[in-house]
Amino acid sequence: MYATPEQLSATNKANIESLLTIANTAFASAERLAALNLNTARSILEDVVANAKTLFAIKDVQELANVQAALAQPSLEKAVAYSRGVYEIATQTQEELSKVFEVQFAEVSKNVSSALDKAAKNAPAGSDVAVAAVKSAIAAANSAYDSMTKAAKQVAEIAEANVAAATSATVKAVATAPKAKKAA
Repeated sequence: MYATPEQLSATNKANIESLLTIANTAFASAERLAALNLNTARSILEDVVANAKTLFAIKDVQELANVQAALAQPSLEKAVAYSRGVYEIATQTQEELSKVFEVQFAEVSKNVSSALDKAAKNAPAGSDVAVAAVKSAIAAANSAYDSMTKAAKQVAEIAEANVAAATSATVKAVATAPKAKKAA
């Protein structure tokens, strides 16, 4: 019923491995986000310089209106691309961390079940009802966890589809807006 030093050592080693995986995932995500931010900042700076040169070369109001319409579309597309990049990083990080936590939850559940089985062998006569009740509670908790995990994945998939649809609609709306003004 008591844990052996080997079991404690194995459990500690598994916990350290899980913590390292979580830390590496967090660092990798932060690194990807920093790279995205730096690349976006660099791109924005280049765009600002190019746009300033274009604006200084404008000779009349009509040309200004045309240039403004032409400058809006790329800026919006870059903002949408940045948002997608951040969303992708966040989603991938969440998926990786979920995998780690699912493995940890399965291991804890297995260990509790194993400890309960060992305790049941040494339990006094008549305690089988209590052991069965605890096992039933554990099974219910596992079932609830599985249902919650599946629901969370479905919500994430729906949210991802909605984000993709919204960004696509926004880009299309902005792309057609200057054309509609010109036609009017």
